[in-house]
Amino acid sequence: MPDPQLHIAADLGVDDAEQHRARQLTAEMLGQADLVIALAREHRRSVVELVPRASRITFTLREFARIVESVSVDELDALEDGARGMREVVDLAARLRGSILPPEAAEDDDVVDPYRQSLEVYHESAQQLIPAVNIIVASLRRVAGVH
Repeated sequence: MPDPQLHIAADLGVDDAEQHRARQLTAEMLGQADLVIALAREHRRSVVELVPRASRITFTLREFARIVESVSVDELDALEDGARGMREVVDLAARLRGSILPPEAAEDDDVVDPYRQSLEVYHESAQQLIPAVNIIVASLRRVAGVH
């Protein structure tokens, strides 16, 4: 992980970000996944090209957040608790994908890639990531029964 990202992660309270190691995504990994989160539409496209059946469980981070944010608390509470309920969230998001209004600009579903760019771009990327992650975590915690 580049130094600017390590510093941002530390500022957010992530203690072991330096342990992060990138890995090449494989068809086997995708075959075992219940949810695949990409940071950009081009990454989502690459996942689906590698394993076409993964299209139903693959979203960009901001797309998934936008969709699950549209789900009411009552709908989330009606899902099962635990891992099954979390898979139901993914299934619900897949069903809603075409019916939720898209962002004004398609690139608003992407997170800007800061790699080898200025510190400002790293901060912009973080500002796109953090709200989306918070929305997703809140929804999954609700389904897990952790309010």
